[in-house]
Amino acid sequence: MICQECQERPAALHFTKTVNGEKTEVYFCEKCAHEKGEYLFGGHPALSLNNLLSGLFNSESLFSSNTTPHAEDEHCEKCHMTFQQFLQTGKFGCTHCYTAFDSKLTPILKRLHGGNTRHQGKIPKRMGGALHLQKELQLLREQLNEMIANEHFERAAEVRDQIRDVEHKLSDEGGGS
Repeated sequence: MICQECQERPAALHFTKTVNGEKTEVYFCEKCAHEKGEYLFGGHPALSLNNLLSGLFNSESLFSSNTTPHAEDEHCEKCHMTFQQFLQTGKFGCTHCYTAFDSKLTPILKRLHGGNTRHQGKIPKRMGGALHLQKELQLLREQLNEMIANEHFERAAEVRDQIRDVEHKLSDEGGGS
């Protein structure tokens, strides 16, 4: 995608604005986005992209439970960056900062990711079909064992037939076990 402003550089930023159900999308390169910063954020000079993102980290409620009397003294052992410096810049000094500030980052990550702190990843499309079938097969086998244990033999026979169907589909895709 090319920048909609200069029509020269590749677009690096994608903004979507929805007003009264009407969606508007704009694509800007970094230079044009910086120049149009006031336009993009309603003409308010305090609302730069950096300030907008750093606002996620500056919320007092995020840190109130994790603040210690010596919070200002906390720093990364490798690069000596303090958490306050991170809050101002929005960038860490090194990879060890993630470990050094883990207790302060967890509430932020939970808030940003809807309570999740563990990345699940995505399944590549070329592998997705067989992988989904294998997961389905595993679940069906667990159900079958549960049905047999509970002596629900009619339902177990239905699950057994479903397992055979999934195994057939899996062998057709070449992902059989």
